[in-house]
Amino acid sequence: MPKPENHVPASDHRSAIVVGGGVIGTTTALALQRAGWAVTLIEAEDTPRAASWGNAGHIATEQAEPIASPAMVRGFAKRLFFRGGALALPPREIATWLPFSLRLLKAARPARYERAHEALAALLAQAMPAWQRHVAALGAPDLLRAHGHVVLWETPESAARGLANWQAADTGTAHFRSLTEAELQDWRARICAPIAGGIRFEGSGQIADPTRLAETTSARFVDDGGTRIVARVASVGDGEARLTDNRRLTADQIVVTAGVASAALLRPFGLKAPIIAERGYHLQTGPDVDWPADLPPVVFEDRSMIVTRFAGGLRAASIVEFARAQANPDPAKWNRLRQHIAALGLPIGEDAKPWMGARPTLPDYLPAIGRVPGAKGVSYAFGHNHLGLTLAPITGELVAAMLAGKSPPFPTSPFELQRFR
Repeated sequence: MPKPENHVPASDHRSAIVVGGGVIGTTTALALQRAGWAVTLIEAEDTPRAASWGNAGHIATEQAEPIASPAMVRGFAKRLFFRGGALALPPREIATWLPFSLRLLKAARPARYERAHEALAALLAQAMPAWQRHVAALGAPDLLRAHGHVVLWETPESAARGLANWQAADTGTAHFRSLTEAELQDWRARICAPIAGGIRFEGSGQIADPTRLAETTSARFVDDGGTRIVARVASVGDGEARLTDNRRLTADQIVVTAGVASAALLRPFGLKAPIIAERGYHLQTGPDVDWPADLPPVVFEDRSMIVTRFAGGLRAASIVEFARAQANPDPAKWNRLRQHIAALGLPIGEDAKPWMGARPTLPDYLPAIGRVPGAKGVSYAFGHNHLGLTLAPITGELVAAMLAGKSPPFPTSPFELQRFR
């Protein structure tokens, strides 16, 4: 794998440890490495299974409005899983999701929502350019497909309502148009369910294959001199990470990018991170599937489901389940996906592989990015909810700039954990 021209050799005088090997952690490790840091990346598992690698692969630049919003609160009830929606609040997990839900309601109040909206829109405006820089530096520009995505509706009522909602929404740097009649007919020929309307977004995109992204990222990091360790971190301190096997690793900077596990690592510093495991489910076929490789991701909005064609197969993803990260998967969620797949006539059979992963989500649906106050050399980047893949490269660039003492291109104080004091 040839090295990109902008690679900077690691400095002998600046070292960093990145705790967490999801897409945020690996991308941040690479950003620091390119900026001249000698980086050690600590991953909890040898085979990546985090939500980073099991998502829809969608670069969601259009989602400039945080999910914790007045509109979400108004439509909460009809989204519940038992009513046919994608939002699952398992009764056995009430001790987990009830406190989080109450914080979410506070975050959705108009004044606080508007501040979050402004901050998220500024961050998302940089997402696609950062992705373009990232895949170029990886030497794999074909990993990014900036070809937009499609949203479909199955009834005239939902089509009218959905179009009106998108017309009223802030879609950031993305924009959309109505599908032509010819385009609608193409989708009707492909889908068994009736298609009443649809739109085509431009300015969004997808990753060609999450598995290859993970493999390419890891290979680049190691080839450029990075150290990768498979271990679990028990605690972090000023310039030190202590592993569960009692090994201690030291560096000038420690960056916590451990998803849901980040909250426990930062608690000793007096930082509150009211995070929840927002679990998502998918089913995926193998590579030999009757679905054109050049079709963009398609959202079946009436079903809250997105279908993406990767090099490795066709994936249908859905469900927002508030629960503990370690709770057992619920087969009813995969069964719901199978019902949608059958109703749409998608070429995803019973042999499709099931997957469940936990999105690290904070109540205001903003990520946590910042320094630990009062600590020498400890910072964090986690809690990106549905936007971890989308925001990974810009987050890595922000962390690298922050540790170098450079000013960011937009205010980052809204992402600091002090907002939860």
